[in-house]
Formats: sequence, structure tokens, C-alpha cells
Amino acid sequence: MLMSNASRPAKLHYMANGFRVLSPGDHVLCAVTGERIALDALRYWSVARQEAYATAEAATRTLAPA
Repeated sequence: MLMSNASRPAKLHYMANGFRVLSPGDHVLCAVTGERIALDALRYWSVARQEAYATAEAATRTLAPA
């Protein structure tokens, strides 16, 4: 039976200039908001934390000093 990647979260390894797909899927979840992010729309992530962010504001909230 073939498995579809639709509606399945991907597992990624985030690198400085991109990411590598470890487990196929069509989206990841924002670490701050829980929002689904399509892989082709993913623009913000943390290499150190290995997390994805839906927006620049979400990334800034997480990465800003307390």
C-alpha cells in the first residue's frame, strides 16, 4: 500500500542554509504557535533548537533574550 505525504508532518534537520528531510511529509508545526507550515512556505527556523517558526515575529519571540 502506498502512503501519501498529504496531511502528514515531516521531520526535518535544520541547517544554516536550508533543511534536510529526514521523514517525508507536507508540513511542520510552528514551535511557538502550533500553526501548520507547508514545507514550500518554511522560511524561519533555529539550527540550535531544531525548531520551525511560522513568522519572523514568532522566531523573534522565541530567540529574543528574556
